[in-house]
Amino acid sequence: MARKCEICGKGVVVGMKISHSHIRTKKTWAPNLQRVKAIVNGTPRRIMVCTRCLRSGKVQRAI
Repeated sequence: MARKCEICGKGVVVGMKISHSHIRTKKTWAPNLQRVKAIVNGTPRRIMVCTRCLRSGKVQRAI
């Protein structure tokens, strides 16, 4: 399963972690995804959604 929001497309970001001694190592930042039951095209479906989309009301939750 891809670590990507199905509403806004937010996904994993890659960058460098830099220590105090300036040693650089690769690091990934993953979005805070939640598996929710939402209404998609009139039918309830389980989708992966980031918490930013949940809070802003872009997702209509199914009961």
